[in-house]
Amino acid sequence: MKCYLMRTMLLVILTIARSLWAQSTQKVNPPDDRYKTDILVVVAHPDDEAFFTPYVERAIYDMHKRVAVIFSTHGGSGVNRFTRERGPAMANEREIEAREACTRLGIKNVWFLDGKDTASQNVLNSLSNWGHGANLEKLIGLFRLTRPEVVFTHFPGVFIGENHGDHQATGVLVVEAFDLAANPTVFSSQLAGDMNHYESYLSNLQTWQAKKIYFGSDASDNKQFDGSGPTYSVREISPALKKPYWRLALDSAMAHWTQFPDDIDRLSKMSDAELEKMMSDPNSAWWSEPSTLIFGKSYYASKPTDDVFSNLDGKVAGCPSSGENQTASSVSYLTLGGPWGFYDEFRKAHCLQGIRVADPPEIGIKTATTLSIPLTVHHAEKKTMEIIVKAEVPQGWKVHSGTGKFLLPAEDSTNLRVEIETPALSGAELKKTTRQRIRIKVEDDRVAEQELVMDVELRSSALPQ
Repeated sequence: MKCYLMRTMLLVILTIARSLWAQSTQKVNPPDDRYKTDILVVVAHPDDEAFFTPYVERAIYDMHKRVAVIFSTHGGSGVNRFTRERGPAMANEREIEAREACTRLGIKNVWFLDGKDTASQNVLNSLSNWGHGANLEKLIGLFRLTRPEVVFTHFPGVFIGENHGDHQATGVLVVEAFDLAANPTVFSSQLAGDMNHYESYLSNLQTWQAKKIYFGSDASDNKQFDGSGPTYSVREISPALKKPYWRLALDSAMAHWTQFPDDIDRLSKMSDAELEKMMSDPNSAWWSEPSTLIFGKSYYASKPTDDVFSNLDGKVAGCPSSGENQTASSVSYLTLGGPWGFYDEFRKAHCLQGIRVADPPEIGIKTATTLSIPLTVHHAEKKTMEIIVKAEVPQGWKVHSGTGKFLLPAEDSTNLRVEIETPALSGAELKKTTRQRIRIKVEDDRVAEQELVMDVELRSSALPQ
């Protein structure tokens, strides 16, 4: 009997306690504010953060903004100019160097994606070698964790000088993440909502829409981007740190010993006056003055040259019209394929019709190598068609393959490739040479001859095409 009474009393106590608990206010944990960022910098390799470090220092120390950095790769396929390690071992070293460089900037939150450092100029090579979808999923998860207002990344496009496929692939992934991180149907396992306390597979994140995206470019001609975004001075003195922004950025860059040890050793021995002289000379300065942040797009209506942190709310911006309607063409037509064809579709899909495109298309390649020009023939009808491909090349260049008569299968479009052997030029000859123009002409039995042109700059060294 006593045991029965005790059990009854315990049940009553538990019922009352449960009732009181249900009536009390229960706390729901918010997102982790330690990782909230104002600027998220996403770059391809350790040392690429230097594209943006002068502005980042301004943002952190004088504007009191929160900044985080994501590297797409560990930089494992580059050259170690400092010690003997290569490949994975060097990648481990470069991760430490990158974290040290960011620490010198005052940045604690640093992540790495799983991209493989890919020595190529072709964005499609990098995306394929990385595992496009897997790294996009990881990047979108980091967007949702860090909740950036503004994103800085590489320019997604082909220009002479901006010749690393990893740079371009990073820009592509960032644009995709910018557009998709707010979509609850994209990688929705990251958005599981309330769950069991010990659930170990689901992230319980929330969707997030970044507000602006800006690009940095390594193109040989940076003047072509004048007026395409807000400018800032790298020589201005930081009120908080009493040093010019270029000097703060330089101190950070000097953590990258495996990248340029000779430069670091030389710079470390220079006086402040000598460094000032070097950075004041346009031919030796590491950053242009003033520097331009190339405007990509804004979720809310904003002008390209507006301040980085203006218009972070307001009226949602529309997507500009490309003015193109080739897909509705009733005749066959010719376009560049490969990376150029990809970017034509990418810009339309992601509302980037306003960014600069090299016109005519251009590329820089190593002398005495093969230039590959990818072509796409768009069929007016899904029928077989016969075409003739011709190529006009400079004197001393030789068409290797891809010209002549072709019978194309019945399909929407057919990809072809013209390969051209470039001449072997000495260093002295390269200094005297100018950009060369290639003309590819295609004709069929239905339409007049069509022509594509490409400007090519021969260089003493360049990544494989």
